Amino acid sequence: MEDQAEQLRELMRAKTASAPGPGEKRKTRIITVTSGKGGVGKTNVSVNMALAYARLGKKVIVMDADLGLANVNVMLNIIPKYNLYHVIRKQKTMREIILDTEYGIQIVAGASGFSKIANLSEGERQNFIDEMQSLSSADIIIIDTSAGVSSNVLAFVAAADEAVIVTTPEPTAITDAYGIIKIIATEIDNLNIGLKLIVNRVKTVAEAKKVADRMINIAGQFLNLKVDYLGFIYDDPAVPLAVLRQKPFLVMDPKSKASQCVQHIVGRMEKNEYHEGGGLGSLIRKLFGREE
Repeated sequence: MEDQAEQLRELMRAKTASAPGPGEKRKTRIITVTSGKGGVGKTNVSVNMALAYARLGKKVIVMDADLGLANVNVMLNIIPKYNLYHVIRKQKTMREIILDTEYGIQIVAGASGFSKIANLSEGERQNFIDEMQSLSSADIIIIDTSAGVSSNVLAFVAAADEAVIVTTPEPTAITDAYGIIKIIATEIDNLNIGLKLIVNRVKTVAEAKKVADRMINIAGQFLNLKVDYLGFIYDDPAVPLAVLRQKPFLVMDPKSKASQCVQHIVGRMEKNEYHEGGGLGSLIRKLFGREE
């Protein structure tokens, strides 16, 4: 895993975008959303966070970086003609596959069904990052990774300004979430990002706090790692109904408990300071270039 991550960092040094100077546009904020296991609502969180940011006037792109079981477009009832597979294979450019949505956000569809590119070759990674420059106009890029751990997941986590770990109160989800935090701590050298935690599908505030306190304390005690608690999302019947209708729950029922929770989380993220890793240029440098 470490060798693969090192290969990623070595590929793109020549393609690094320069950081903006005084008076220039603010850097693109990179938020990676991940989880230790599937089925905890990670993609739902990613999409609805993007909508909440868009409602604050931000230009937001959601990149589906699950290169095998992509489903961001399914959440939005969009059938993309082209996706990241076509970019990686040099059949299309990133600009040609970016999709506008009716909700004020843009998406980059993942390569669903093409599991063979779940771990990209050097050449494919090279072309992919060349095309990443096309996303530089966004204020926020939310990267929805696959669940679990792969070299690609770790690379996107390492390259973000913030990495949001999504879990639920289920014991297996908590165990797997801690597992990915532990791997992040041990596999990523010079970790310098903000690690955040969201507890999804909770019954009560107390339940969420109990889960968050447990994970934060264990991460601090055994990994010497600071994890910030962003908040929780209620187990709300509006969410599965929205999934069935292929609409974001923030759109279908903006006054639902889950919608209010997501808006609160995004509002908190906007107010809180975060480690600014240099935006898209830093994403490219950390993914595929060697830091100075």
